[in-house]
Amino acid sequence: MKKIAVLGSGLLGGSMALAGQKRLPDTEVYLWGRRQASVDEAASMGIQHATTSLTEAVKGADLLILSTPVGAMLQILETVSRDVSLKGMIITDVGSVKLTPRETLDALVRRCEAKYIGSHPMAGSEQTGVLAARESLFDGAACVMTNDFGHDEADVDALKDFWLVLGCRCYLTSSEDHDAVMARISHLPHLLASVGAMVGLKDPDYGKFAGNGMRDTTRVASGHPGMWAEIMLRNRESLKAPIEESIEHLREMLALLEQSSEEAVTSFLQQAKDLRDQLPPKKEQ
Repeated sequence: MKKIAVLGSGLLGGSMALAGQKRLPDTEVYLWGRRQASVDEAASMGIQHATTSLTEAVKGADLLILSTPVGAMLQILETVSRDVSLKGMIITDVGSVKLTPRETLDALVRRCEAKYIGSHPMAGSEQTGVLAARESLFDGAACVMTNDFGHDEADVDALKDFWLVLGCRCYLTSSEDHDAVMARISHLPHLLASVGAMVGLKDPDYGKFAGNGMRDTTRVASGHPGMWAEIMLRNRESLKAPIEESIEHLREMLALLEQSSEEAVTSFLQQAKDLRDQLPPKKEQ
């Protein structure tokens, strides 16, 4: 690829630009930001091609990456398509849900004769903004890709190669399966972290006694509330069943506590421990 356009100058977009320009020295990597202030911040981070001009960022690109809220993707793509040909361009996104972008962008992408292949790199943090970006963000992260429209294997491989260069482990699945899995391993944990913060810190003064347990289990609750509200609402159908299961497990624990059965409570906690201990080692930064 000779040119990559990253649209969205937040944590993910900035990290893609930093990693891309370092690890793909023969490729121009452009970062578009809506606000001049964020573009100036990107430049201060060492991002070479940061701009507020969609035309400048996208014209001649082989790969266009939408790194914006899902609800803004269609408008941005419509705007740039008026001035720049997207014909033959691979278009992907980094949204935490995949059904919504697929359904929202389909008609426009087809009309522009572009190729949409979804992406979801499982990287990020509770920090936001381009000043939090880092070149190593994607090292060791899983990246789930979707090719629901059956584009050529060469196009899928080209996108996969980009993520591999950034340090990701790539997996291919459908948008439906992606959203169902993310509801359990990403969206529900964020919701439970938020509940933990609300219950545990019902009196904020309790926080002075908090140790690593409270901080670790509620860390992601510090994420951007507006962004996470959008994610949960757009994936609400997949999220309902895991929420119901969580409620059932809490009811089960209440019953076990009423029974004062140490053996049963231990068994409950042991089952959770066994599942948690099977997680792959955390990626090193």
